[in-house]
Amino acid sequence: MAEDVIVKDSNGSQLHDGDSVMLIKDLKVKGTSETLKRGTLVKGIRLTDNPGEIECNTKQVKGLVLKTEFLKKA
Repeated sequence: MAEDVIVKDSNGSQLHDGDSVMLIKDLKVKGTSETLKRGTLVKGIRLTDNPGEIECNTKQVKGLVLKTEFLKKA
């Protein structure tokens, strides 16, 4: 992974591996009937090579990729 990539949430706060984030919008998860509700706390995120995406696990879905435009740092 490129260490010089800066990943920011919807408010412009910088995100790091292991941070906790909160959803700012209800999101339907493709391939499942699950909907992640606004305000859901996601702990222990992992940054990807794409500055617009993070990887994470939730109670409902494992191996999830979320766009940073729908997140805010918790």
